[in-house]
Amino acid sequence: MKKAAIMLYPLFSMQEISCTTELFKFYGKEIVSFAAGGEAVKSEDGFTVLPDRGFEEFRREDFDCLILPGIWEPLPVLLDERNIRFLAQFRGDTELIIAAMSSSPLLLGKAGLLEGKRFAHGVFEEFLDAFPVMPGEGVVRTFLVEDGNLITAHGGAFREFAAAVAQKVGIDCPDTIFSGMEGKNYTEEDFIFHFPPEDMDEVRADWDRCLKEAQLRI
Repeated sequence: MKKAAIMLYPLFSMQEISCTTELFKFYGKEIVSFAAGGEAVKSEDGFTVLPDRGFEEFRREDFDCLILPGIWEPLPVLLDERNIRFLAQFRGDTELIIAAMSSSPLLLGKAGLLEGKRFAHGVFEEFLDAFPVMPGEGVVRTFLVEDGNLITAHGGAFREFAAAVAQKVGIDCPDTIFSGMEGKNYTEEDFIFHFPPEDMDEVRADWDRCLKEAQLRI
């Protein structure tokens, strides 16, 4: 299985892609994060995140998808040409799955990746008029659009986005995997969880190792 690349930039929305990355983790898909210069960035909710690599370390053959979270303040990110140059290399690449949330299609538009594509977004209409970087004829007023290798979504569709991206990279998960729990008929048995017996020996060994390491630190 190829890896998933996450593009990071200042004030990115961690929440909008957390369901997607959780699915990747659960199904064993490795995630590698990238940012301009490999510099630490602060998320919109104040977490400081150190990316795994800088853009120059991206190796296309290792990845089958690139995920772009939305951005609280997109203009500084849009004006940082390092972001645009990184994305522009994927013009004409019909194999790499590019999935962008909320305001991040602005970056795709400026990099020339939306030409001839249908796409959704979560950008204020006033921004579209003031910063015309996305082709207006491709806009679809809905919560999620899939067009070839491109998946775009409104920020509120983070659950649907996660399922669509996961399925696109070959993960067998239902559309409703993050549909919520309220209103369903549950029994107590639904909240009893069992770990695979064949893996318990490894867990016990890890516990013993951690316990010994903790005792050595005392």
